[in-house]
Formats: sequence, structure tokens, C-alpha cells
Amino acid sequence: MAKKTVASLQTSSKRLSKAIKMIKSPKSGAYTFVEAIVQPEKVNDFLAKK
Repeated sequence: MAKKTVASLQTSSKRLSKAIKMIKSPKSGAYTFVEAIVQPEKVNDFLAKK
């Protein structure tokens, strides 16, 4: 299950988005969140990676 934030971050001439992915730990079963700031075109690639 993945969640993508709506807010976009703009710095100088580059447009960036913050993506948040929820990952379940195989050992404990607890969920952890992985955050990354990526270009809008690469958000789907980030969310598709395991």
C-alpha cells in the first residue's frame, strides 16, 4: 500500500514532489514509512520499487 502526497515542493527552477511509501516489515509485521523527494515524473517509479 502506498500513499502519495499532493503538495509539491518548488526550489528555484526545479519542481519536486514528496512521496511517502508504507512498507510492512516481514519480521515484526509493523509498518514503516519511507519518504523521498523526487521529480514528479519519477514518483510512480519510486512507489513501484520494493
